Amino acid sequence: MTRVALRGLFARRLRLFLTLLAVALGVALISATYIFTDTINASFDRIFQETQKGTDAAVTAKQGLSTGDEGGTTRTVPFSVLKQVRANPDVLVADGSVFDIGTILGKDGKRVGNGGAPNFIASTATAPRFEGFKLDAGHHPRAADEALVDKATADKEGFKVGGTVAVTGAAPRKVFRIVGIGSIAGADSFGGAAVVQLTTPEALRMLGKTGYDSISAAAKPGVTQEALVRSLRAELPRALDVRTGKQEADKQSKDIADQLGFLKTALLAFAGIALFVGAFIIFNSFSITVQQRLRELGLLRTIGASRRQVLWSVVLEGLLVGIVGSLLGLALGLALAPLLRALFVAAGIDLPSNGLVVEQRTIIVPLVVGTVVTVFSSLVPAVRATRVSPMASLRTAAIPTTAHVSRKTTIAAIVLSVVGIVLICLGLFGSGSSSSRLASTGAGVAVAFVGVALLTPFFIRPLASLMGRPVERIAGFPGRLARENAERLPSRTAATAAALMIGVALVTFATIFAAGARSTIKSAVEDNLTAAFVVQNSDGFSPYSPAVLPAVRKVPGTGAVAGLTSSRAQVKGVSGDQSVTGVDPATMPHVWKVVVDEGPDDAIQRLVTPGTTVVRKQYAESHHTKVGDTLVVRTPTRRGVPLRVIATLDDKAALFGNLTISNAEMRRQFGELKTAFGFVDVAPGADQDAVQQRISRLLDARFPQAEVKTQKEFIDQQSGQVNKLLGLIYALLSLAIIVSLFGIVNTLVLSISERTQEIGMLRAVGTTQRQVRRIVRWEAVITALIGGIIGALMGIVLAVLFTRPLDGFTLSIPVGTIIVLVILSGLAGVLAAALPARRAAKLDVLDALAYE
Repeated sequence: MTRVALRGLFARRLRLFLTLLAVALGVALISATYIFTDTINASFDRIFQETQKGTDAAVTAKQGLSTGDEGGTTRTVPFSVLKQVRANPDVLVADGSVFDIGTILGKDGKRVGNGGAPNFIASTATAPRFEGFKLDAGHHPRAADEALVDKATADKEGFKVGGTVAVTGAAPRKVFRIVGIGSIAGADSFGGAAVVQLTTPEALRMLGKTGYDSISAAAKPGVTQEALVRSLRAELPRALDVRTGKQEADKQSKDIADQLGFLKTALLAFAGIALFVGAFIIFNSFSITVQQRLRELGLLRTIGASRRQVLWSVVLEGLLVGIVGSLLGLALGLALAPLLRALFVAAGIDLPSNGLVVEQRTIIVPLVVGTVVTVFSSLVPAVRATRVSPMASLRTAAIPTTAHVSRKTTIAAIVLSVVGIVLICLGLFGSGSSSSRLASTGAGVAVAFVGVALLTPFFIRPLASLMGRPVERIAGFPGRLARENAERLPSRTAATAAALMIGVALVTFATIFAAGARSTIKSAVEDNLTAAFVVQNSDGFSPYSPAVLPAVRKVPGTGAVAGLTSSRAQVKGVSGDQSVTGVDPATMPHVWKVVVDEGPDDAIQRLVTPGTTVVRKQYAESHHTKVGDTLVVRTPTRRGVPLRVIATLDDKAALFGNLTISNAEMRRQFGELKTAFGFVDVAPGADQDAVQQRISRLLDARFPQAEVKTQKEFIDQQSGQVNKLLGLIYALLSLAIIVSLFGIVNTLVLSISERTQEIGMLRAVGTTQRQVRRIVRWEAVITALIGGIIGALMGIVLAVLFTRPLDGFTLSIPVGTIIVLVILSGLAGVLAAALPARRAAKLDVLDALAYE
């Protein structure tokens, strides 16, 4: 039976190639994801291991929360600790360092860096063994007005030794003379970030640090790293962590890997979508070929082959296709990984990638997943092949011209659809961890897609007739035959359309969600923001110096100015970290419309009283929190702080965190200094444009890390970020669309093979080659439009379900865009039909008439 399986495969080489390609494309994104993310992690590993190579013990401050905080101020090691470390008898040499976010300006005066890539200010090591930069030119900074720039930034911006670079942080803008160009641990770029190195005192001043981010120590000869760590740990405060250099490098690598974990999850999700679409194609391919080989399989049964052997021959074909297709996918993944990086660079996410890393898992997982999906997709056609009796198979002169959906299939379709919706609802509205809810939602979507795909045959004939009638009027005789071919076998047309349906549904969902996000942002800003301007970081999301807003307050013509800070806390008795917002109680109500759900209307102003908080309505309802309750929170400074709830807020704009306190309390108890956003009003009678120009001149001159935007500019910027994310999603979903188009090609090629005699008869009675091509093309268009329409409807349903739990989210359905998507799906059908149409038109008439 192995020979039979091999002959069955190679007898239809085009079908084999297209099916292999469907498997390979799905597997390619899985392998490319692993290669891409493993390469990034390995690059960071090399950087951290190299920078910690000379460190025997690293001393850092314990951060209050395991997941970090949402603000920009992290705990530091007091300056006095460095003296204590140096005095340890096991220490040969020790040095303190800082490395934190700042702003580096290019020659045009604008912030350097692509998109959201951060800028960092680093300090120079006094001991050469602790130096992380390797010189490419010049020397390390020695004076307060000297700087070293990383090589990647120098190349991009045209910085050279002897030139100047402007830098700003917590301190105002300052121009430094470039004395060196260097590479971090031998890598040109630190993950796409720009880094400038200053002397340690100057880096501390520019960053506004009150301590070191880290202290590195080297052991005396004969003292091991572990012994040094034990010695330092015994005498240093418990608020500090002491690790070996390797342990510190491993921790930094793990932190980066955890932060980038969402990237791997998202990419694997898109890979799963592509493979899921491929499964429909594989199923359809094997279903058609089994139907075409009924005589062959019946003959095998008559000469003694058992049902088990027939089953094995079909499954073996699936196994071979799965293995070979997965191997091709692995090879394709190697080529796709650099393209993934280029895609993210274009989206403003530049990550280090020094060489390609291929782990053992990268080979095993895609190979197993691709093979299992292919074999599973071939099982139903294989079982169907064993259920036809030998005599019935031998009597089959042609493939049936009609097909009915069995009662069992109908029941299964309904059950799967219901189960899918239930799982989606549990994921969206149920309780439990975010990971379990996400898994439930993802599984529900997949199951619902399968259920709808099984129900689709019921809608094929009316949909094919609906779209086929206009086609028939446009194309005449070829249009009529195309419509009848689409109606002839509804199960096959449904399976072909289902692959495209999934891609169109997800694209529609993403389009609706993006449109809703834009509408929500616009509505939230217009309905709640009463200030004239928003002051934010020039990168759009990072916090900025606490000195910015006090300087803005002094600008002539400004009215109320309110700063907003962000952090996180753990609430006693509540799992997970909670978002915390700090506000200026006196001025916040003048720049933002605060809606109190329960409690006094002036609740925000009352936050001036220490130990008070207001909570979001959603948080209060979820955790049964009432006005008057006292919450004990653990802050990033590791303090336990009691906060009395004085009100709940109805915050549809989601500006405030679950807990809101005063900025004074945020500084005192949370250690958060940096500002997330600033809201600035205009004084009565002042000219708004003139005030904006004055603020812009101030920021450009002293704090270029920040920028001022009007309401409209702020909305446009946020919409631009949504559009950029939508473009990235479109690019990743395009692979699933491409796979589904191969499904249409595959089905049409196989359909032409089984209709060879029919095409020969049409040619014999006068049908031209051009008409044959038009028949195939219009059939593809009808099939693609069916998939597009059902997919668009499913995308709308998914968007409604997913946005219901989002409080304040404005659902916006861009009807025009969705219609364009459906039309594009029809045009995609024309593209997919090019090869099958040409193949059908070139059939020899006499050979076609003699074909069985």
